[in-house]
Amino acid sequence: MSEHTTYIKANALLDRARAKALRLASAESCTGGLVAAALTEIPGSSDVFDRGFVTYSNAAKADMLGLADALLKAHGAVSAEVARAMALGAIDRSLADVAVAVTGVAGPGGGSPEKPVGLVHFACARRDGGVDHVERRYGPLSRAEIRAASVMQALDMMMDAVDAAQRRP
Repeated sequence: MSEHTTYIKANALLDRARAKALRLASAESCTGGLVAAALTEIPGSSDVFDRGFVTYSNAAKADMLGLADALLKAHGAVSAEVARAMALGAIDRSLADVAVAVTGVAGPGGGSPEKPVGLVHFACARRDGGVDHVERRYGPLSRAEIRAASVMQALDMMMDAVDAAQRRP
C-alpha cells in the first residue's frame, strides 16, 4: 500500500465521520500508532479524531483500556477476544463514537504455529452498539508490509462502522 492510498482512505474516513458528527479513536498494538498517525496526518483531523491508545504491552492493555488479566492469560494478546475488548475499552475511555483495535504478530519473530507471523486481529466498536471482528493472515510479508496492510484494514473497518452508525445529535 502506498502512503498516498492510505492518505486518500484516511481523508475519506474523516470526511464521512465529520458529516455525521462522529468522533474516532484507535487502540493499537502491533501497528504502534500507525492508524492514529494516518488519521492525524490529515489537516483538520482534530475535529474528528479524539485519541489513540498505543497499548503494545499487556500491562498497557490492562492499564489504558481496562482489559482483565484473566482475559489476556486465557486468550493471549493476539486473539479475537482481546481485539474486541480493546475496541470496547477505547470506546469506554474516550469520547469516540467509533473505535478500532489492532493486535497481531508483525514479525519477523514472535510467531508460533498457533499464532504465526502475519496473524492480525481487528475489532471495531460503535458507541451505539455492535463490535465487528476480522482476522487476517497476511503470511510471510515483511513487518512493514504487515503493518501497512493492517492500517488499511483498520481504516476500512472504521469506514464501515461510520457508515452504519447513527448521526450524532
